[in-house]
Amino acid sequence: MTVSVGILGATGAVGQRFIQLLDGHPTFEIDALTASESSAGKPYREAAKWRADSPIPEDIAGIEVDTTHPDDVSDDIDLLFSSLPSGVASEVEPKFLEAGYVVSSNSSNDRMAEDVPLTIPEINPDHLDLIEVQRDNRGWDGALIKNPNCSTITMVPTLAALDESFGLDRADVTTLQAVSGAGYSGVTSMEIIDNAIPHIGGEENKMETESRKLLGSFDGAELSLHGASVNASCNRIPTLDGHLESVFVDLDDAPTPAEAREALESFPGVDLPSAPDQLIHVFGEDQPDRPQPRLDRNRDNGMAISAGGVQPTDTGLKYNCLAHNTLRGAAGASILNGELLLEDGWI
Repeated sequence: MTVSVGILGATGAVGQRFIQLLDGHPTFEIDALTASESSAGKPYREAAKWRADSPIPEDIAGIEVDTTHPDDVSDDIDLLFSSLPSGVASEVEPKFLEAGYVVSSNSSNDRMAEDVPLTIPEINPDHLDLIEVQRDNRGWDGALIKNPNCSTITMVPTLAALDESFGLDRADVTTLQAVSGAGYSGVTSMEIIDNAIPHIGGEENKMETESRKLLGSFDGAELSLHGASVNASCNRIPTLDGHLESVFVDLDDAPTPAEAREALESFPGVDLPSAPDQLIHVFGEDQPDRPQPRLDRNRDNGMAISAGGVQPTDTGLKYNCLAHNTLRGAAGASILNGELLLEDGWI
């Protein structure tokens, strides 16, 4: 079975990651690429300033880029991946949804909308049923699913594992985020070299709200946020890829570090083509200096979460976690959501 897919915003950094990750995919085949009007009509090799760490796939390089409008995208496309800037996506995505397209989006708009699934397949696949509520509310023939922010997706799998075993009351996190999370023009060299920036606009709120939605419960009609308190402090540091986060959790029970490591490592994954064999890789007490971005971000094709440094506190635990922010945290997350849509019969 081949599923025809398109990429909205294909020339940008995340769009290029989509192309890179979809090359050789067992089911998804790229048949449409869109970008701004200035790129439309050009072959992709000319429209995109390619920056990914592998060549443009030959079968993609010659595809003519379309404008990002439903009239210019074939009705035969089964699934669209969106990597549009959120301001553009908020205007453009509804047009595709009204036209009947299914969209798996990395864009931040509508992530907290009550009828839009914000999904990590290993954590809350049942939230996909919000699509029925969404269609009733909005009259769309299509469907919109979002993946969370790249910093949120690093932490939430670890919170889900601990919550399931010990009960989660509170999570405080300090992030050390790579520059690729800001895009190619997001942070200048003069800002970040020999420096750290203790503020990333909007990032803290995303982590605090998205985490509670991902961990929340859906009763078939309405989604309830998880009751835990989540507090974030987000910082940009001069690493290229990989968000490292220091997490402090308050739990209902008081596990030992060994029990916590077991809960993290045994948390189940999903059987989807882009999913890692093991969702959370845990470093033992003999490796307190791991995970590290350069050493661990590419684990399992960049789709695994790494955790380590698990230690007790007076009210719970502290630990570090890491994920590749443009693979697991962006394009890879949307692709995994697309695979979940396919498995559950939405496309």
